[in-house]
Amino acid sequence: MMRQANVAFKGAGRPFLPINTSFGSRRLAVMAQAKLKVAVTGAAGRSGALVVKKLAERSTDFETRAVVRNSSSKPKLAQLGLDESAIFEVDVSRGDTGAFATAFAGCDALVIATSAVPVLKPLSLIPVFWAKLTGGKGVMPQFGWKEGQYPEQVDWLGQKAQIDGAKAAGVKQVVLISSMGGTDKDNNLNKLGNGDILQWKRKAEQYLMASGLTYTIIHPGGLLDEPDGQRQLVVGVDDTLIKQTVRSIPRGDVAELSVQCLTLKAAENRAFDVISRKPGEGEPTRDFGALLTDMAANCDYSINSQWP
Repeated sequence: MMRQANVAFKGAGRPFLPINTSFGSRRLAVMAQAKLKVAVTGAAGRSGALVVKKLAERSTDFETRAVVRNSSSKPKLAQLGLDESAIFEVDVSRGDTGAFATAFAGCDALVIATSAVPVLKPLSLIPVFWAKLTGGKGVMPQFGWKEGQYPEQVDWLGQKAQIDGAKAAGVKQVVLISSMGGTDKDNNLNKLGNGDILQWKRKAEQYLMASGLTYTIIHPGGLLDEPDGQRQLVVGVDDTLIKQTVRSIPRGDVAELSVQCLTLKAAENRAFDVISRKPGEGEPTRDFGALLTDMAANCDYSINSQWP
């Protein structure tokens, strides 16, 4: 099932008003005199940094904390307007729940944007180039993972630690940026470095759903480093959108959707997939409440279940 939002309305550039009389109710935490305190992990990554940027731009509505793996990322986030006191250093891959206590203390919500990142093995390109020269087929580059940053460590144990840490700190809501493809154990992404990355991600998603925290799980399609806010978004469930001709989405649109979900009632306890149309195909999505309200379905985790 998939739904599209064609609605564009005046004033869409200020989506975080205390009251939305047109589509659904906003969370009570976002009030004229109160800021929603949000921690973002993976804050130095390409998607996480965009989430931080969008939150920082709405400083009247949000108080932002950024969690990074090492101190070398702090200058990048400082350029986005964060005070150094709002940037915390925690190595997610260690799976240490207690390490998040200071970063999450007093926060209302958490956006998880951490992910293991495959690393290309340069020498594997030699047979790829040779195959192209000789007309060979089926030769693909090979990938691995940095030591200590395998999918099991980052996408399962690391995210589990974040969820446990959030719960221990009194955080009430978690938005998790994951990936499409989790219904298929044979998805090609699982073959990268034999990492089974989508399997570990799905396990963490199911752990979050069982945690008792209010959750939103977003499965974006292929991520594009292209301008956001120019495309119509399409949502669906259970990887049905993989059948679409275009199944990608700009990172900035995923970041915007993640921020919007922090204040949308329609996003509470939802798991869904999202892609975008090409620019010019449909009106750019402005009303995220309508986008999610019009889609009644949730992802079915009995498909390729990884938990318990």
